[in-house]
Amino acid sequence: MTSEQHLAPLRMPDRLFAELAAGGGSAAAVAFLERAERARRLLLLRTLLDHLDALPAPLTPVAEAWRVLKEAAEKSPEPVERLLLAPATGGWISHMLRRVQGTATGPPLWAEAGHLCALALSASLHAGTETALDVPLTSGRLHLPGLGMIQLPDARTGLAVGRATTAGGELTVTGPGGTTGSVRVTCRPLTQRADADGGTWLPLRTLTHTGPDGTAPVTVVLEDLDPYRDLDDHLPPARLDEEEAQEWQRLFGEAARILARPGIPGPGRVDPAMIRAIVPFGRTAVSPPPPPFVQVSASSGDSFGGMLIVRPASALALAETLVHELQHSKLAALLHLFPLLEDDRAERYYAPWRTDPRHLTGLLHGAYAFTGVAGFWRDRLAGAEGSEAVERAAYFFALRRLQSRLAVRTLLTSGRLTVPGRALVSGLARTLDGWLREPVPHAALTRARTAAALHRTEWRLRNVAPPASGHGGPRFRPDRTSWPDVRTHAFADRPAAPHTADEYLAAGQAAAALARYAGQLASDPAEPHALAGWIVARAVLDPGRATRRMLARPELLQPLPSG
Repeated sequence: MTSEQHLAPLRMPDRLFAELAAGGGSAAAVAFLERAERARRLLLLRTLLDHLDALPAPLTPVAEAWRVLKEAAEKSPEPVERLLLAPATGGWISHMLRRVQGTATGPPLWAEAGHLCALALSASLHAGTETALDVPLTSGRLHLPGLGMIQLPDARTGLAVGRATTAGGELTVTGPGGTTGSVRVTCRPLTQRADADGGTWLPLRTLTHTGPDGTAPVTVVLEDLDPYRDLDDHLPPARLDEEEAQEWQRLFGEAARILARPGIPGPGRVDPAMIRAIVPFGRTAVSPPPPPFVQVSASSGDSFGGMLIVRPASALALAETLVHELQHSKLAALLHLFPLLEDDRAERYYAPWRTDPRHLTGLLHGAYAFTGVAGFWRDRLAGAEGSEAVERAAYFFALRRLQSRLAVRTLLTSGRLTVPGRALVSGLARTLDGWLREPVPHAALTRARTAAALHRTEWRLRNVAPPASGHGGPRFRPDRTSWPDVRTHAFADRPAAPHTADEYLAAGQAAAALARYAGQLASDPAEPHALAGWIVARAVLDPGRATRRMLARPELLQPLPSG
C-alpha cells in the first residue's frame, strides 16, 4: 500500500473545489476526496501502529499482521484498497486512536487491536496468500472485514484467542470449546453463501442497483456485522432478518432510480456508486412501519461514504437521506484538507433544522447538507407529476433553500471563516441566491415561509432568555430542553379540512388559527408552541414594524393572546 502514484502532494484543482463549493461535486471531485481520505488513513494507521507495537497481547504481533496485509496488497491491490477505504476501517482506526489516548472505551485494548489481524486475513483471502494468525474471538465469532462473519459452534463464551489460517482462498478457524477441547470451522468466504441453518458463516450483505442503460451494477454494503460500523462505539453484530434485508434492497433500488437523473452533476445529485456503506439502525424486523420520513440518520468524518440510517417507509425519503449524508461526508473530507473556520465550539448559533443551539462547525455541516437537500427537491419539482407531488416538492425546495441561505448568512457574518472557508460558503451563497429567484407555486412558498418562521420563533422562545440588566450578549435559558419539531413535515401538505390551529395556519387561514392559538394560551400564556403560532399568525395578519420586531426577538415579548 505504498504505490508510487500516491506519493505526490495532494493539490485540489480549482475546478473541483468550485464544484464542491457550489454544493455539488462530480465523480472526479468525489474521487479526489476519497484519494485524500486514503492518504489520511495511512497516516493515522502509521501513528496507530506505533502505539500498538509495544502493546502486550496474546495475539500475532502487529508488525506481522501488517506484513501480511502489505504482501496481499502487492499481489491484489484493488480488493485491499477497498478494505482500507471501507467506512468501518476508518471508524476502527479513529476509535483505536481515541482508545490509546484515553478518550474512548471498549473491550480490552488487545482485542480491539486484533482487528488488524482480521483485516490481514480478509486481504490474504482476496490475494490467495497463505498465512496463520492468532486472532481474538468473541464467543466464537470472528468478523472478517468486507467478507462476513464466522461463528464457531459450541465455542467458549466471552473473549478468547483463536488460530486462523488461509490458503488458496480457504479459511480455517480454530478456537477453545465451550467446555473442553477445541472447535474448528473451514469455509471459503469469497464464494460461500450463508449456511442453510445460519450457523457458521454469515456473508456480507450488499445492496445492488443496475442503471436503466444496463451499466455495471452499483453495489453498496449493507453493514450489519462490522463491530466498527457505528460512529464510535464498538458494537456486537445485529444481523438483519431476511425480510428486513429484502425491504432494504427494494427501497435502495427505488431510491437509486430516483437519483438517476441525467444532466450535469450539481447539488442534490448523487451517483449511488459514491456511497460505500449503509448501516441499518434501530430495527431488525419489517414492522412496525416508520413515519414517511427518516427519523434518524448520521455519518462520521472518520467513515467517508458511510451512513447510519433508520429504514424509512418510502424510497423518496431514503433518496433524500442518501443525498444529505453524502454531503456530510464530502464536507468532512474538505475539513480534513482545508482549515475552513475558526471554531471555539461554543453552541450559540441558530440552525433552522435543529432544536438546540449549534457550534459553528455544526452550522457549516448543516448548511452544506441542506443545500444538497434543497437541490434534491429542486430536481423533484422539475420532474413532478400531479398536483400533490408538485406541492410537496415545491414546499421542501422552498423551505430548505430559505433555511440554508439563512445559515450561510450567519456563517458569512460570523467573522470566523478562513480564506478557503469564505470561498466555500460564498459558493453555497451563489447557488442558493440563484435558487431563491426561481419561481415556486405560491401556496407551497407561503407554507414554507410560515414553517420557517414558526421554527425560528419557537426556537428562540425555548432557548433564548431575555437579556439580563447590563448583559450585552445573547443569554440562553438554563432550563432549555429538546423539543419535538412537528411543523416542518406537517406543513408540507395543505389541509383540506383544518381542525387544529396549526392546520388552519397551514391552510392559509391565519385569523382562524390566531383565535385557536389564543384559546390554547388562555390557560398557559407562555407555552412556546402555541405562543410561536400566535406570533406568526399575528404577523401574517398585520405585517408591520411591530410584528417584525416581535418575530425578530420573540423572547422579549409576553403578548396578551387576545386575538
